[in-house]
Amino acid sequence: MPSDNRIGPPLFGSERETLRACLDYHRATLAMKCEGLSDEELRRRSMPPSTLSLLGLVRHMAEVERAWFRRVFQDDDAPMVWSDRVDFQAAYDADASTRSEAFTAWEAEVENSRRIEREASSLDRAGHQPRWGEDVSLRIVMLHVLLEYARHNGHADFLREGVDGTVGA
Repeated sequence: MPSDNRIGPPLFGSERETLRACLDYHRATLAMKCEGLSDEELRRRSMPPSTLSLLGLVRHMAEVERAWFRRVFQDDDAPMVWSDRVDFQAAYDADASTRSEAFTAWEAEVENSRRIEREASSLDRAGHQPRWGEDVSLRIVMLHVLLEYARHNGHADFLREGVDGTVGA
């Protein structure tokens, strides 16, 4: 069983502290689901014809972080990491990927997202979501990314169990 070093959200905290902590908890959950596995195990697909794997999820979440923080608040023309167009599915195909490649990209995007959030004066900071063609608040961006992690960490539970039988948290 991977070590559980996650820090849960505060039981009494501000909206921002709670959102930040929940997002970091889910980021740590994805990392924990990948802990101790080889590149080959991280690339193991769920079932044909799906390309879904733990490494694919890490790559996908790098794209999500980029699309929802970098592209909304910094540069709406920033290219995606694994696609020359905004194609979130491309990241799932991790057949030629390595832990190093995927985690380096993901960790860089997470750090950039954290910096954007820290530097914002409030959750009402507005950015432009180019895919929607609309302005959005930092609050909705954090909620959207949190929901993406929660959804995909459910997939990570099943993928990890399929690799080595590890279940739980």
